[in-house]
Amino acid sequence: MVRIENLLLTLWVGALLGVGYLAVPVLFASLDDRQLAGELAGEMFRLVGYLGLGAGALLLASFFWQGARWRVWLVVAMLALVVVSVFVLQPMMVELKQHGLVPDSEEAREFARLHGVSSVLYLLTSVLGVGLVLAGPRSG
Repeated sequence: MVRIENLLLTLWVGALLGVGYLAVPVLFASLDDRQLAGELAGEMFRLVGYLGLGAGALLLASFFWQGARWRVWLVVAMLALVVVSVFVLQPMMVELKQHGLVPDSEEAREFARLHGVSSVLYLLTSVLGVGLVLAGPRSG
């Protein structure tokens, strides 16, 4: 069971770090078309979110069954952050983009605000995930 937990945690946290702090910055640094970079980044974040929902649900069940209380609450927090990002913030941002974002418009300001909140939630999820990794496989 520990190996499966390690694999799930590695996939989830590795995807969070690899996409959010490596792939997406490279996209924006490499592509001249910022809109295309944003669309690709959004799709990667969406996929990482779904990966997190699956891996997190399995980890939650395993940690709950083991009685690893603090790990359960950490995964619950991570899952809550992912749910808000995937099912609330991302759809709102997609809808704003579909209407077109004119610079300095109210829609552009709202998109920037949602993007900022989403970035903070992603960072918190990443930090909590790294905390789980650093704690080791079964530390209670």
